[in-house]
Amino acid sequence: MEALAKEIGIPEGEYREMVRRLGREPNRVELLLFKVMWSEHCAYKNSRPLLKELPKEGEAVLQGPGENAGVVRLGEGWAVAFKIESHNHPSAVEPFQGAATGVGGILRDIMSMGARPIALLDSLRFGPPEGRSRYLFKGVVSGIAFYGNAIGVPTVGGDLYFHEGYRENPLVNAMCLGLLREENLKRSRASLGRPIYYAGAKTGRDGIGGAAFASRELREEKEEDRPAVQVGDPFLGKLLMEATLEAIENDLVEGVQDMGAAGLTSSLAELAHKSGLGVELDLDRVPTREAGMAPEELLLSESQERMVLVPKEGKEAELEEVFRRWGLDCVAVARTIPERVFRVLFRGEVVAEVPTEALAEAPTYVRLAQEDPEVQRLRETPPPPLEADPKEVLARLLASPNLASREAVYERYDHQVGTRTALVPGKGDAAILWIKGTNLGIAAKVDQNPRYSRLHPRLGAMHALAEACRNVSVVGAKPLAYTDGLNLGSPETPEGYYELKETLEGLKEASAALGVPVVSGNVSLYNEAGGKRIPPTAMVGVVGVLDLGRRAEMGFRRPGEVVVLLGEERGTLGASEVLYLLTGLEVGHPPALDLEREKAVQEAIQELIALGLTDTAHDLAEGGLLVALAEMAFPYGLGATVEVREEGLEALFGEAPSRILFTVAKDRLKEATARLETQGLPYRILGETGGKTLTVLTPKGVLEWEVAELKAIWQRPLREVLDG
Repeated sequence: MEALAKEIGIPEGEYREMVRRLGREPNRVELLLFKVMWSEHCAYKNSRPLLKELPKEGEAVLQGPGENAGVVRLGEGWAVAFKIESHNHPSAVEPFQGAATGVGGILRDIMSMGARPIALLDSLRFGPPEGRSRYLFKGVVSGIAFYGNAIGVPTVGGDLYFHEGYRENPLVNAMCLGLLREENLKRSRASLGRPIYYAGAKTGRDGIGGAAFASRELREEKEEDRPAVQVGDPFLGKLLMEATLEAIENDLVEGVQDMGAAGLTSSLAELAHKSGLGVELDLDRVPTREAGMAPEELLLSESQERMVLVPKEGKEAELEEVFRRWGLDCVAVARTIPERVFRVLFRGEVVAEVPTEALAEAPTYVRLAQEDPEVQRLRETPPPPLEADPKEVLARLLASPNLASREAVYERYDHQVGTRTALVPGKGDAAILWIKGTNLGIAAKVDQNPRYSRLHPRLGAMHALAEACRNVSVVGAKPLAYTDGLNLGSPETPEGYYELKETLEGLKEASAALGVPVVSGNVSLYNEAGGKRIPPTAMVGVVGVLDLGRRAEMGFRRPGEVVVLLGEERGTLGASEVLYLLTGLEVGHPPALDLEREKAVQEAIQELIALGLTDTAHDLAEGGLLVALAEMAFPYGLGATVEVREEGLEALFGEAPSRILFTVAKDRLKEATARLETQGLPYRILGETGGKTLTVLTPKGVLEWEVAELKAIWQRPLREVLDG
């Protein structure tokens, strides 16, 4: 077996540890169980020691990390389950199915908490939108639309970035929100002597080895990786969702577990381990769609649309009947046992028997961390002086892939199915979902800036959480908690481990300062190809709660309102979009972040919206002040005239956190600014809404653009990429 272990990539030290825990050499099936359960994708060997440091407690938290998804309390007995998951390697090999099954997988994570999925968000990273990156981009968008639209869950928001660092290794992360009553919260648990039911689609050979595949660097010969990519069926997924939720609502089950990475092995071993029990699995009872499947194929298949359910005592027949009515298999394939082992039977014989703890508790690693000297050099390189015509620069920025309109993407998604979407894509900085029968709304946004995190992983992660919270705040919601999708390169190099460690340190610091805990997440490492790792990418998804009667959009809606900038007027050029646009350089220090100021600014805008002093607010992000003003003019075609007193491109296009634009009626301006002054926050009255032009008075003269012309420039680029 040692030779086989070496052949399939198990490190020698880990093989010796397997032998020690078993007290003997593993057989072939047992070795493969260890292979997948000790993969980074399932075991979090390198990240678990670091993840333990993140703040996880909060007054709204009902379920933190450790389950299929996190859950937070919203009020009036309602709660929201949410999580983000990656499907990077499968999407690099087969973008359509990789993205589609990523959506299917995150939906099942939410269902397993007893929640009905009500919204999807996606966070995507690609190389520049040309050649193969364009092919991947088009395939991923189509896959997300295919699964989400067909299953009837709206895709309401997302985050899209193009960067050279993702040319060979794209990132596809899907976030899902589900609604539940607090009393219906379910966990992955089972009591002793209970049957464990397999429910949903039949098992085939697709996706075998997917968890291990996701835990290594991508190879050039991607064709050979195609068997590790699963195939999704959203119509079957819809049946599974309705049957599972019906079983939960009728109080038929005591435990629920998604069958995701590593298939039956992971779902049953984890369920047993969390319950402090063992499990005996009879593979002859597993529904299959292919003949002659070997034990390891049945155990490791990642066929989609499958769940594990533990019925309440005496409810077995009712559970079977629910799934029969939905036309799905629902078969008792295993049972819990007192011995804490994962025992597998095949054709009447025991083919594997491993202690559940040995499988579930893989070795962890704390490695040498050292910053890449090239990254340090780039960060310490000062940006060169920039000289350019601001009138041309704004048009070029709005046409750049990272700032151009995402309408061509989100129009492919059904974002209103379910009739809960209260703020649709393009109208606000975060999506808003309505909890029917109440005045409560849920706001959600996912965010991250690769330029910041590449040059300064810790600060980049802090910015990701701060900006996602800010986006939720500017629609009027109070951020409650977040989920993190941590996508990085190999942790086995000092430079890669440094980026992982610094990213988590940044999240820890920002989380504590902003008072927003983590409740769920996903770690995807080994995102590199040809020896080049991706920028450290912490995709942060924040969820907040608001009163739907007091919310804000981003677009100027009424002429004659005063435009106010909350925060500093001047930004910086380090790691900025305008610096890259004009010079092709990604250098300098990302903007400094004062977390105390950030929290105060967010609380101030929440208060102004709650008091009805503003219903129009927008975060300043990439591209700085003029880009944000243009984005506010686009939704309703209404312009503004503003004055910028500072000189230079830093004032017009520089980037900085803790900045928000909002409008206020003239007769309430004094009341609004008095509140900002009381809190000691900087602000500037910029000008007034009105007309069909964006007019900017600067120390060097007047700049003016037709809103309609800018909007046409902004809308064109991604439409040409996707439609061409």
